[in-house]
Amino acid sequence: MTNPQQAHPEPDLPDPPPPSIRTQRGTPRVPLVATPTAGASRKIAIAVDLSDESAYAVRWAVRDYLRPGDAVVLLHVRPTSVLYGADWGAGSSPSADHLSGEEEEKLESDFDSLTAAKLDNLAQPLVEAGIPFKIHIVKDHDMKERLCLEVERLRLSAMIMGSRGFGAARRAGKGRLGSVSDYCVHHCICPVVVVRFPEEEGGRMGVAEEGGEDGELELHPVPEEEDLEDADASDEHKGRLNESLCLPFHGVAKDRLISISG
Repeated sequence: MTNPQQAHPEPDLPDPPPPSIRTQRGTPRVPLVATPTAGASRKIAIAVDLSDESAYAVRWAVRDYLRPGDAVVLLHVRPTSVLYGADWGAGSSPSADHLSGEEEEKLESDFDSLTAAKLDNLAQPLVEAGIPFKIHIVKDHDMKERLCLEVERLRLSAMIMGSRGFGAARRAGKGRLGSVSDYCVHHCICPVVVVRFPEEEGGRMGVAEEGGEDGELELHPVPEEEDLEDADASDEHKGRLNESLCLPFHGVAKDRLISISG
């Protein structure tokens, strides 16, 4: 007996039409937003600590050092805790023994807001001069070493800083003014320009490397490896520097071109 399905095969159905594809005009390729320092001929760091000396260093750099094609990185080292290391002025600093966790967190937040506001004010001469810049904030308990490490990590061409200031570091350095700038002069891999605040020399303005003559601009070349071994630094500083070189860095981009890393 014949199968009825075999006796009357179904006719082949036509292939369905291809789906209509609506083409649109291609959108123009927009390049990724680059930071203001990208493509600069020189990337100059200005180490700032929110003091008048740092504000003067920024103004001096705009007036006497920066040239067309340069970009600036305002480099600020914030203490790891505002309870230990923040510059609270002449009064006594808050004590961790009398603060709850919520109060300490609020204190940290207030300090971050104050830091951001002051850095915005410090950057005004750069804004007015039309010089591209970004603000880079790192957290560390040792300002001197971290400045040198960040300069190397960011591959900066030179660093400008005041010869004094850095309030918390000033007290930690046993009253030795300029200990931060002196350390950076001897340990940074890039040239370091130390700007003297006008009050330091009877109201005269000038720029000098630590140990140089007032009014003289002296840039240090990249030190050789053996020079670093013979540098005037204590064994404790050398050990801590080697230890810091092994620490990972984690940058987190923030709004208004502020980057913060721990």
